[in-house]
Amino acid sequence: MNISAVIIVKNGATSISSTLDALKEFNDVVVFDNGSSDGTQEIAKRYANVNLIEGDFIGFGPTKNKAASYAKNDWIIIIDSDEVVDNELLNTLKTKVLDKNRVYSLNFIAYYKEIQIKHCGWSNQKIKRVYNKTVTKFNDNLVHENIIDTNPEHNMLDGNIKHYSYTSISDFIIKIDRYSSLFANDNVGKKNSSPTKAIFNGIFSFIKTYFFKRGFLDGYAGLVIAFSHMATNFYKYIKLYELNKDKKQNT
Repeated sequence: MNISAVIIVKNGATSISSTLDALKEFNDVVVFDNGSSDGTQEIAKRYANVNLIEGDFIGFGPTKNKAASYAKNDWIIIIDSDEVVDNELLNTLKTKVLDKNRVYSLNFIAYYKEIQIKHCGWSNQKIKRVYNKTVTKFNDNLVHENIIDTNPEHNMLDGNIKHYSYTSISDFIIKIDRYSSLFANDNVGKKNSSPTKAIFNGIFSFIKTYFFKRGFLDGYAGLVIAFSHMATNFYKYIKLYELNKDKKQNT
């Protein structure tokens, strides 16, 4: 297979075995570890096709580009350590002739624990994840990174990525803090914020997720997701407000 799977990970021991099991037919899997302390590295070393690299996390876009630089193949598929390639997608990647001037999107099926989330804006997202590194790369965003692509069309590949993004409510709390900090640091001095903006963004995010995107149909999991979206947006903008305020005081 002339495509490399690239994974960036920190403390992914609870899920990365399932991710790597689904990638056994790949001849090159790059696991770029960002200082795991839970045994992730030892798990990765069990797989003969894995090239384990250890390096610092410098934001999602730059780190993914760094990880991809270790890939043996020009074609890259970016996989998270809590994602699983299904058999249909694997067969597509093995058989389809890819155009190096195109970036390809994948369909994502989301789960909370083993509960499939069918609403909340999580269901069947189309995300660009397959590209040729001689032609393009990820942008330099620290969070909400994207593959640079001037073509607005979704060039879809058949098959799915199963995304087991959260295994407990604690996972939501950890990611709320991490992602909100990355957003604030990425936008300090670039975007304005205020406590009022933080409050209204948080409230709107809850309403949008729980009601407009029908998160209530996913039961208690939908409530947890909607609340986490609210908290993430509140902390994104309140952290940005603090950083902007500190920046002004120090200049």
